[in-house]
Amino acid sequence: MEQKIADIQDVIAREIKGIQNIPVDSTIVEAIELIYQEVHQHGGKVVVSGLGKAGQIGHNIATTLASTGTPAVFLHPTEAQHGDLGIIQKHDILFLLSNSGKTREILELLPLARRLFPDIKSVGLTGHPEHELGTMVDICLSTGYPKEVCPLGLTPTTSTTVMTVLGDIIVVSLMKKIGFTKQAYAMRHHSGYLGQKSKSDE
Repeated sequence: MEQKIADIQDVIAREIKGIQNIPVDSTIVEAIELIYQEVHQHGGKVVVSGLGKAGQIGHNIATTLASTGTPAVFLHPTEAQHGDLGIIQKHDILFLLSNSGKTREILELLPLARRLFPDIKSVGLTGHPEHELGTMVDICLSTGYPKEVCPLGLTPTTSTTVMTVLGDIIVVSLMKKIGFTKQAYAMRHHSGYLGQKSKSDE
């Protein structure tokens, strides 16, 4: 029993270490400012895309942004090549997730979007900023080369944790920047526990 508890504590400690190793530098501030300018100043939206586990994290980031005052949608990179690319509009900003920085469908998405709108801005989120994605986007956020807690070192675990944290940083920073209020939150959450809680003091 003690060994099992120690193993659990080790997983938690390694996940925490991954979060603590996220590079906190000017690129995060620049990404937040770029999103703010394109979305809140120019009327665009954040188009988030990723594949596999990174895509699931991307979907969460998109819906959390949308629910907190920053219009955002998730675009599946494969479906984008079968017509869904049409969701992209002028002044949108692409937010592309790939832990490896080599995901083919993500790498193909950016030039396809630029065929529609040559000036479209982009932010990448990856564990390997030196790979292709990092060289293609306007701003690249690094997760700090996290080591997966998976015993095989393969299953996305710590890498998706740090992606989630960076997404949360962007969400919270934008909420503060636009002065997002509890009343505005309530307008976007009509039902459910959070909907009721956000209306409780009205």
